[in-house]
Amino acid sequence: MATVILVRHGRTTANATGLLAGRAVGVGLDQIGRDQAALTGDRLAAVPLVGVVSSPLERCQQTAQFILDRQFGTPYAPAESDLTECDYGLWQGRLLSDLATEELWPVVQSQPSAVVFPGGESMAAMQARSVAAIRRHDAAFEAEHGSGAVWAAVSHGDIIKSILADALGMHLDLFQRINVGPASVSIVRYGPSRPSVYATNTDAGDLSWLSKGIHAGDAPVGGGAGPETS
Repeated sequence: MATVILVRHGRTTANATGLLAGRAVGVGLDQIGRDQAALTGDRLAAVPLVGVVSSPLERCQQTAQFILDRQFGTPYAPAESDLTECDYGLWQGRLLSDLATEELWPVVQSQPSAVVFPGGESMAAMQARSVAAIRRHDAAFEAEHGSGAVWAAVSHGDIIKSILADALGMHLDLFQRINVGPASVSIVRYGPSRPSVYATNTDAGDLSWLSKGIHAGDAPVGGGAGPETS
């Protein structure tokens, strides 16, 4: 299959003040977030992307544009509603410090699969739709561009954590063990027998090795030699 680079949006004004933005409109990147997104765009400039699929929310669209501005070609760049933020319902717009006192908070931390946000979405439904969207786009990019295709998906923290948990074969109840920072890069390849996770939560480092593609196959016993870097 193709290779997907999962990018979380850069820091927002809501992140900086401890507010759960959810799907609220008008939440954009702050200056630190713009700097983070620019750095991620610079890291990905060496990788010819066939597509940059993004959540429709402003903060992801802004982050995606930093990536697109640094690509030599014109990658396919649609908005994907199934990669939008979780619907936090009545939790949206509230301070995280206040939400931490709610009875549901410990369940979110230890048993996400049982969580349904009041007036909103279940975390299990969030994972199901986002994983399905990633796999759908991944198959489409491979069908059009071949197995060496590399594309990016720009989304949100909980969305990317749930996608990584699925790729790692982890139960959703364990996904809080995964960290996904602002403008971070994680890398997954959906092989013929199982997904392979090549990176999680990176915010620095050379990614030019991805331009040579990742060759699918059995996992090398002992770890293998790694990608060619020259």
